[in-house]
Amino acid sequence: MNLEEIKDLIKLVSKSGLGKVEIEREGFRISIKGSQSEPIMYQAAPMVAAPVAAAPAPVAPSAAPASTETNNSDDSKYITVKSPMIGTFYRTPGPDKDAFVNVGDTIQSGDKVCIIEAMKTFNEIEAEISGKIVKVLVDNASPVDYDQPLFLVDPA
Repeated sequence: MNLEEIKDLIKLVSKSGLGKVEIEREGFRISIKGSQSEPIMYQAAPMVAAPVAAAPAPVAPSAAPASTETNNSDDSKYITVKSPMIGTFYRTPGPDKDAFVNVGDTIQSGDKVCIIEAMKTFNEIEAEISGKIVKVLVDNASPVDYDQPLFLVDPA
């Protein structure tokens, strides 16, 4: 974990009002305490497991278990666009502007797909692949973690 990632994490803790965040990776451990009176405990899942819990949770109660399994197997043919940093995810360049991409849009490598704001800096995120946007996995103005899935893209 580099200094920029630590700074981004500190900012995320202060903005979100989290009580305490602890991260442990490859022999490195960091604990950041916020100013909240009652700490809230969160345990980060492994990088591979985090995407499963992040987006489908609101949809799962309304769907039958068999269809959820079918959707997961269908998603395996798609490529995931992931967050390159910790910050706040924005689908639009401004409050009154249209989204960079919507479901069904075709993107090319190098197209801007979103903005991630970290430490008062707005970073335009470009697609590294070409294809069709199948699913947006994060709500606008939501905090995102490093390597968190943002979009599913059909490369066909």
